Amino acid sequence: MIDHQSYMYRALELAALGLGNVSPNPLVGCVIVENNQIIGEGYHERFGEAHAEVNAVNSVYDKSLLQKSTVYVTLEPCSHFGKAPPCADLLIDNLVRKVIIAIEDPNPKVAGRGIQKLKDAGIEVELGLCKTDAYEVNRRFFTAFRKKRPYIILKWAETADCYISCENHDSKWISNDSIRSLVHSWRAEEDSILVGKNTAYHDNPKLTVRGTIGKTPLRVVVDRKLELDPELDLFSDGLSTVCYNTSQSKTVGKTEYVKIGDKNFLSNLLKDQNSRDIQSVIVEGGSQLLSSFIELDLWDEARVFKTKTFFNQGIPAPHLHLPYSEETLIHDKLLTYHNH
Repeated sequence: MIDHQSYMYRALELAALGLGNVSPNPLVGCVIVENNQIIGEGYHERFGEAHAEVNAVNSVYDKSLLQKSTVYVTLEPCSHFGKAPPCADLLIDNLVRKVIIAIEDPNPKVAGRGIQKLKDAGIEVELGLCKTDAYEVNRRFFTAFRKKRPYIILKWAETADCYISCENHDSKWISNDSIRSLVHSWRAEEDSILVGKNTAYHDNPKLTVRGTIGKTPLRVVVDRKLELDPELDLFSDGLSTVCYNTSQSKTVGKTEYVKIGDKNFLSNLLKDQNSRDIQSVIVEGGSQLLSSFIELDLWDEARVFKTKTFFNQGIPAPHLHLPYSEETLIHDKLLTYHNH
């Protein structure tokens, strides 16, 4: 008996390997099976390079086996010419017998056309295997198309008595080295990283990826009245930063100042990020900015480190009155919320 689900789970596992490297393309994995044996597999490894189906087909040693094969792919094969020819055409040209697809592509350029193209060529197509898991893997991609904004991850650390920092905004004693290392790996997975004026002023963060392999996301800061010192690291270290404000648009060195309307400020910010093909934003503070996203219901996921430290007084952490999953990280806990 063929365990179709296990083959699709393998394809999903492969797809996830591209996280942080393929945006604004989707994460896609592909497994090719013949006679209940995997004969080829691949995933979309980097934006601008070969798609999952191409890598999977290329990995098949005996191409004659493709005519009897079943292809498991986590997202509908593309049907249009982009940086590469349509993957649906590749499968048709290789005369594959059957294609099992986890979920339909939300991109209007595809959106069922890849499936129809396969069917019109006489290939048997099944849709919906592991659909929920496939959506989860590509939740950033789906959010960008369906909500016309990036997938928003809120992140903060709070003390046992629910403070995000001391009264002087000092928060460096909340997290530990293992948490900071994990946060850097998270940054490498997202398209942009966002902080507010107070965090930029008090912490002078670099917002770069350090101590792990991966790219630094686009750095974004909110400074409505342009009050921040241009000598802060965000503006003076030679890396790109976007500063959203209500005063003026200009470019100074590697910093792009973008003026947006004060009314619906965060929505306007996200609209601009979406126009830049930014599919995910990790918001790293401070408390006021995080709370603003929560109050406007502009968030999808929250990752909260709960430590054993006590401040007794300070700046309160944001509140989420929702169920969460809990994970122990050495001495601390990671609480993960999803805004469904």
